[in-house]
Amino acid sequence: MARDGRGVTAQSEDFAAWYNELVVKAGLVDRGPAKGTMVIRPYGYRLWERLQAELDRRIKDTGHENAYFPLLIPESHLHREAEHVEGFSPELAVVTHAGGKELEEPLVVRPTSETIIGEMMAKWITSHRDLPLLLNQWANVVRWELRPRMFLRTTEFLWQEGHTAHADEADARRETMLALGIYQEVARDLAAIPVVAGEKTPGERFAGAVSTFTIEGMMRDGRALQAGTSHYLGVNFAKAFGIRYTGETGREEFCHTTSWGMTTRMIGAIAMTHGDDQGLVFPPRLAPYQVVVVPITRGGDTAVEEAAGDLARRLRAAGVRTHVDDRPQLSPGFKYHEWELRGVPVRLELGPRDLAAETAMLAKRLGDEGKQAVPLDSLPEVMPGILTEFQAFLLARATEFRDSHTVEAATWPDFADAVSTGWARALHCGTRACEEDIKSLTAAGPRCVPLDGEAAHGPCVRCGASSAYGKQVLFGRAY
Repeated sequence: MARDGRGVTAQSEDFAAWYNELVVKAGLVDRGPAKGTMVIRPYGYRLWERLQAELDRRIKDTGHENAYFPLLIPESHLHREAEHVEGFSPELAVVTHAGGKELEEPLVVRPTSETIIGEMMAKWITSHRDLPLLLNQWANVVRWELRPRMFLRTTEFLWQEGHTAHADEADARRETMLALGIYQEVARDLAAIPVVAGEKTPGERFAGAVSTFTIEGMMRDGRALQAGTSHYLGVNFAKAFGIRYTGETGREEFCHTTSWGMTTRMIGAIAMTHGDDQGLVFPPRLAPYQVVVVPITRGGDTAVEEAAGDLARRLRAAGVRTHVDDRPQLSPGFKYHEWELRGVPVRLELGPRDLAAETAMLAKRLGDEGKQAVPLDSLPEVMPGILTEFQAFLLARATEFRDSHTVEAATWPDFADAVSTGWARALHCGTRACEEDIKSLTAAGPRCVPLDGEAAHGPCVRCGASSAYGKQVLFGRAY
């Protein structure tokens, strides 16, 4: 049960309720008026901006350029790649009327942009000198969700989608893995989420792709969350949209294309990887505020408020994102609880006694050391190191949790036990029928064939047929 009006349900009691309550009460998001939509509140959008800026820089550093493409796509475009439209049909939102009239051709609200970008690539590429074409788009997309959950599955969400065209398969596959590596780095080094990178099985591939690669994170209920995907599309979309180039020999060839994306789902991933019964826990490198200063004042005494403001200015000058909570109508205790709920990594309390001692009381969001008195003069110097240590602590904590909830399963009973609380690594025959059988019995599916997996062969953990991938497959229940 929720502790009070500001508290949230315990994770152990109902993890889904804990998450649903937390993202709203912590001020990240609110529900939009249309079913399945969300309003990202300023505090949540600050987090997205941090992630967006870091990801955008990495994308541009690898030679990609940002562009923007239309939200509305002629329905006929999607039908050009049959597997693609079949895969997305249940999720499409379609505009049939506009300007008071029925449209001659329905327009699909962008579920992803392979089709519209493929149309433009065909216009822009003529020669091998135009390749590779490296594009990225920051945009919103719409996919009709029957069971929405804030950030994880909503009808409309934000993302970046990379789209590239290459002269040959080898270059396109290098691009596919480059994007996957960027996502691994962002998840691990910024979000402190120790993801597993791997290839999706054929039954889990992106519609129209030759190969789909993913990063999978484990949430604190043992479930998996797909946190980013990268697709090698072969020449499927090139053939559908006429994306050709003339090579050095004068021969016309189809381009090999890729697409890849990371979304606002990462906000949910951060909440569910690090949060606890007290609320959110943000990794310092992405936290909207790394430090919150809470001045403890007595009526009419402005010295503490002035000292808090000065401390914040010095911390900001040292590169620390700092906020002063000087709301006079709220008690210090209320503010402590609220900033714990909202996941701020470090809280500094400053009262008259602290000011007289030229110290502030430092409290980390997690840790057993309790509050510590730290000299005011030293805080700008020591705080970056404190935040770096906290970042590393979160990654180590999440890694230990993931590893302790991942089991190598050689038998069906071991497999079923493992996926009831976490992940299983097991041999698998690779057939869709067997995957569906496993899902029906355990609610777990193949998350990926890990890239770092060791060579392994033998019977499928479920049906006993020969394993298909030369290594174990990662299985888990997923969001």
